[in-house]
Amino acid sequence: MFEQGVIRPPSEASSLLLRVTRNCPWNRCHICPAYKGKKFSKRSVEEIKNDVDKMAKAYGPSGAQFTSAFLQDADTLILPTEELVEIISYLKMKFPRIERVTTYARAKSMKNKRVDDYHRLKEAGLSRIHTGMESGSSAVLKVIQKGIRPDDILLGGLRVVESGISLSEYIMPGVGGRHLSHEHAVETARILNQIRPDFIRVRTFALHPQSPIRKMVEAGTFELMTDEEVVTEIRLLLETLDEMPSHFRCGDFSLNLLMQVDGRLDRDKRTMMREIDRYLAMSKEQKQAYSLIHRSYPRTTPLEVVQDKEVVKKIIKDIEKLESQEEDGFNNYIRRLMSCQLPQLQNGCWD
Repeated sequence: MFEQGVIRPPSEASSLLLRVTRNCPWNRCHICPAYKGKKFSKRSVEEIKNDVDKMAKAYGPSGAQFTSAFLQDADTLILPTEELVEIISYLKMKFPRIERVTTYARAKSMKNKRVDDYHRLKEAGLSRIHTGMESGSSAVLKVIQKGIRPDDILLGGLRVVESGISLSEYIMPGVGGRHLSHEHAVETARILNQIRPDFIRVRTFALHPQSPIRKMVEAGTFELMTDEEVVTEIRLLLETLDEMPSHFRCGDFSLNLLMQVDGRLDRDKRTMMREIDRYLAMSKEQKQAYSLIHRSYPRTTPLEVVQDKEVVKKIIKDIEKLESQEEDGFNNYIRRLMSCQLPQLQNGCWD
């Protein structure tokens, strides 16, 4: 009856989903499988309004349940501001109980709009922008073929924050591999300290089996990191971040090993650091047992679960079996479990 995209942020689970563009205008990065094999296109205002009408008719009185809406797909801000204002205004007219409207955007599209554009969008009802910066390191951005530079991230982010629209910056620990880990953490923190977004959402890197990074791993030009190494990288990032009024979120994404590391930087930074240090202080066997438990049953897992020696003793047998099956067998198994949580390719092919 009406179009709908394939993904949305976890925080928009109960939002009305309105497809404004189709797929991703860049779609060449090595990390996101969601839109591969699909062409990008902009939808006309009339086409989008027609979908809103169909939604209003389909939901009927139950449409009153929606108090928030999310504009899909990957880069809504690529549309002209006047079109977005018209779309949001019409949406809120048809669904009058909607109080919050959010969207995805790429850094370049964010940079290409002026602060005045954001003021107009905010007045129309745009409440929050979700954007995947992934890294503040130009070297990492180049490796993953993100198609943006640190300056794009910084300028676009600063303009959104200045306008008063809420900003969620998504970062990806582990995506630079072992060689660029330190630079990835420090440079990402440097950019974030300047932008000071409302949310810093952590999205631990997981390798899709068909990603071009797989060939880089096989060629020896990219070294995948272990869970422990990624947590160490997150600690450096957190340590380098200012104590600012930004929410550092691990708890809304199950690929993050320590989902409990979640809080406001100006209030909870030390508590989050202590939780990371508790994990890093555990024995190798405890860390492996914790990884296997969390990756097998992804949810917020307390560290206390591996303080039980009997639990660890039982799991160690499984770990030893995995290690005996292939070189680096345990870590390879963990990576396969992680890849199962990624979005599926729409066409079954990365091209």
